[in-house]
Amino acid sequence: MYSYFVVVIVASCLTQQTKGFVVPDYFDFQVESQDAKITAPELAIKYGYRAETHKVQTEDGYLLELHRITGSGSTAYDKRLPPILLMHGLLTSSADWLLIGPGNGLAYHLSDLGYDVWLGNARGNRYCRSHASWTPNMVKFWDFSWHEIGVYDLPAIIDHVLESTGKPRLHYIGHSQGTTTFFVMASERPEYSEKVILMQALAPVAYMKNIGSPLLRYLVKYLGAIETMIDFFGLGEFKPIPSVLLELAKLICPTSQSNNLCLNVMFLLAGANPDQIDPVMVPIILGHIPAGSSTKQLVHFGQEVLSGQFRRYDYGKVKNLYEYGQAEPPAYNLTRVTTPVVLHYGANDYMAHVDDVRRLATQLPNLLESHLIELDLFNHMDFLFAKDAVKLLYNDLVNNVEKYTDRGN
Repeated sequence: MYSYFVVVIVASCLTQQTKGFVVPDYFDFQVESQDAKITAPELAIKYGYRAETHKVQTEDGYLLELHRITGSGSTAYDKRLPPILLMHGLLTSSADWLLIGPGNGLAYHLSDLGYDVWLGNARGNRYCRSHASWTPNMVKFWDFSWHEIGVYDLPAIIDHVLESTGKPRLHYIGHSQGTTTFFVMASERPEYSEKVILMQALAPVAYMKNIGSPLLRYLVKYLGAIETMIDFFGLGEFKPIPSVLLELAKLICPTSQSNNLCLNVMFLLAGANPDQIDPVMVPIILGHIPAGSSTKQLVHFGQEVLSGQFRRYDYGKVKNLYEYGQAEPPAYNLTRVTTPVVLHYGANDYMAHVDDVRRLATQLPNLLESHLIELDLFNHMDFLFAKDAVKLLYNDLVNNVEKYTDRGN
């Protein structure tokens, strides 16, 4: 099992560069669903919703693509309400909020309730592979971590949403890395805290000392060697799974719970909760995840596991002195996160361990609530793909949004 995932990581990094969003031929064997093959806006349109695509340029030149859901059929969003921005996690995209379909997907759920829903995308994923001066074939294009996403991408996205809607503030809901980058932004650029009415963190990731995945703990032991290999070979991009392994997945990932290696690998990474995920979802998920990122993002998270701290990228003592003026990376100052925050976490989440979330909770100056999901096996994927996500989580999200929303402004 370990060797399989290592092969996936290495092969993904070594696959030749491709331009744009290319979906593997593996999904031709699907008999009833084409959702693995289409883009996030196409997913929304397929199910009767109106979708817009917006382009945003960051201060450091990256071109981002945002997706907006403005209602379905003859219904439109309530213009009295503030917009809601949803931000995806590591190796994923705006499609996260749509894959499970209407009635369950959070973006659809919020749209049905009359909200103007915006889906962010971070630099380096399949929707954000452009720069004002560089191309993805250049090593420097990939020289970023989630620090830059927090410092540059989120502010650009928030400013664009507010400018487009004419609203002074918005609601923010992030999953996993989407919470990490928010905490980075609010720590490094605290003026943006004033632009967010409420931040709701799903599977919040800041501290990672107690990460539960045995697979990731195994890989983190070799983080130094992995980082050296990445630097030596210039492997700046973490790519989607190569087609040769996706062909193999036809045999090892049937649309059933038993003997589904892809599902078992997901459980090994995120925590197992077989009752909440439909195996039919697995090939659809694999059509969109991984959506691409920089390898530096993964290394930075690995550093968090080893250090037990929430801090900037560690270049080593010598380069740290050059970059930061000190031997150790500076820690993010969470006391500057003045936005009201609600944390939502699961007891069986391998990536956002209960103890790490509770440590984070003690350091947030404006924490309103720390909400443990009432299902013992609720894991990292369930925030997006659980069959009972509306009942277990999304109703609480909506109640919090309504509690802090003034319909007259």
